[in-house]
Amino acid sequence: MRAKWKAGRTKLVSFSGIDGAGKSTQIEALLKQLEQNGRTVVLFRFWDDIAMLTRLREATGHTLFKGDEGIGTPDAPIERRDKNVTSWAMTGVRLFIYFLDAISARRAVKKAMCSEADLAIFDRYTYDELANLELSNPAIRIYVHLIMTLVPRPDISYLLDADPEKARARKPEYPLEFLRANRKSYLDLSKLVGGMTVIDPLPVCDVRSAVLKHAIEGLTFRASPHTCGASKANDSAGSEIATLDGPKN
Repeated sequence: MRAKWKAGRTKLVSFSGIDGAGKSTQIEALLKQLEQNGRTVVLFRFWDDIAMLTRLREATGHTLFKGDEGIGTPDAPIERRDKNVTSWAMTGVRLFIYFLDAISARRAVKKAMCSEADLAIFDRYTYDELANLELSNPAIRIYVHLIMTLVPRPDISYLLDADPEKARARKPEYPLEFLRANRKSYLDLSKLVGGMTVIDPLPVCDVRSAVLKHAIEGLTFRASPHTCGASKANDSAGSEIATLDGPKN
């Protein structure tokens, strides 16, 4: 049985994809659209707000695997050494850490659902960690399904597909070979877990249009305030449903 929460005012949207896919750009566009429509939004950045043992993980990448620090840019490329390290020992460590992160993600979703925000956006989600695993392994596939029983599903989970060459040109941090394999893993994961909205690798402006159109058509918000833990009857009684463009007639 998948983790569920009672329906409330706050809706959940997650953005996933390989590094350089344009997640930050699309999140910014959606935030701007929401603000123009008078909506309140909370943003959860996976590494900052959800991931556990981040200092230890950063130290491992920098000292043990000799990876570069910081964020890669076209003018200053770097070589990271963390999720692209694929030894069996690291896989075992990831299985443990990703379990801790799943519990943390569950808490973050509960916090979002208890807020007064109209929408909670997750910049990366549990999907982005599961895509780092060897999904062709039957045992790993069982693990993925177990993790997804712990983590609530967002109302919309966007997977921004991207051309690895173009993604690496925007954010040069990982080898091209890894990005190609990682992209395939994301697409395989979307089929394995289901429920993800895959956005094709289009120009940035076309991706923005596709995301906004899909969000406007798919998201509705309750105009009346809610209290976390309120009964379903009280939550729905007398509520007015509104889309991103305003109340429905």
